[in-house]
Amino acid sequence: MNVLMISPGFPAEMAFFTRGLSAVGASVIGLGDQPSAALPTTARKALSHHVYVASLADEAAVLQTVRDLNQHVRIDQVECLWEPYMMLAARLREEFELPGLNRSQTEPFRDKELMKTVLDRAGLRTPQHDSTETVAGVWAAAERIGFPLIVKPIDGAGSADTYRVDSVADLNDVLPMIGHVRRVSVEEFIDGEEFTFDTVCANGEILFENICWYRPRPLQARSHEWISPMTIALRDLSVPDLRDGRTLGAAVIEALGFRDGFTHMEWYRKSDGEIVFGEIGARPPGGRTVDLMNYATDADLFTAWAEAVVHGRVSQDLDRRYNAASIFKRAVGSGYITGHEGLDRLLTECGGSVAALDLLPVGAHRRDWRATLISDGMVIVRDYELSKTVQIADRFASELTMHAS
Repeated sequence: MNVLMISPGFPAEMAFFTRGLSAVGASVIGLGDQPSAALPTTARKALSHHVYVASLADEAAVLQTVRDLNQHVRIDQVECLWEPYMMLAARLREEFELPGLNRSQTEPFRDKELMKTVLDRAGLRTPQHDSTETVAGVWAAAERIGFPLIVKPIDGAGSADTYRVDSVADLNDVLPMIGHVRRVSVEEFIDGEEFTFDTVCANGEILFENICWYRPRPLQARSHEWISPMTIALRDLSVPDLRDGRTLGAAVIEALGFRDGFTHMEWYRKSDGEIVFGEIGARPPGGRTVDLMNYATDADLFTAWAEAVVHGRVSQDLDRRYNAASIFKRAVGSGYITGHEGLDRLLTECGGSVAALDLLPVGAHRRDWRATLISDGMVIVRDYELSKTVQIADRFASELTMHAS
């Protein structure tokens, strides 16, 4: 089978999905705006051929390039796991009459307003919502929905350009910051704990499911530089507090007609126990969360996804053996990393639970913590017991300090 993989080397985790496709027997053709020499070695070794295009955003040029390619090699499947080009992948599937999500099926995963409208019709609980391209429209939606509310891009990913608005004064402050966003979603703010529901599916069946717990909520973590954001992949999904979230997640996937590949959904549990949908993408989660799933299962979800989309099955043992927590660190100061404080002690006392350690080295320039969850580094810890996992994660959050100047 010849699989066309859009952007096989960027973002960085795409290289591992590309490798997964090759590992399950696909002949992988890369299509991207990185020259072959610039691809990560992992991706380059997995490709049977790579087609360079000047811009993936130039749909007409990409379509013609793939038409020319199809004259020489049969394309059986198109895969794309990077949000900005999922509509391009859908367009290619339609052009060559290939399986997978077409444009009308992809649109609800990209348009948050349409997404929630589809789920409203299915009787699923979503936040009150509206979308608009005008300042007047934002004000009208705010008046109808009421404060507090969330304002965010209609087709965004993650929490970029996402703001909580508690008052008229807050909205006046936020509007200039979203002036570059063409169309925004205005929705009810749901006060509760935030979780994910991540799946690998084939033929409409959920073959693997994962739930992560955000500590704190991503919007809060994006608002305060001193916070060390955590994502915890939970081992035991059978506990009552997660049951309704799993049920909601399965119903969302069915309502949207998703069949093959990764999904990443976010949902809320309010203090009164009510479960509310957040949003969903037809893609894997970012922020190294697939790595986190791998440490929770001692498996390879990159290859599991590939086997699901190519062969319709997953043969790996994907039982969750651990709770696994990622802790993202933000250096104190600006400029270049000058040192770490507390790391040696933590490794001495908790090293047996540390699964991965990836901190910027001394001399590296700080990353913009507002632009990337990974920030200045990451630690992954794991343990069978959730309470111990949280305890160790909290220690790395509070006792490990990175300095910059």
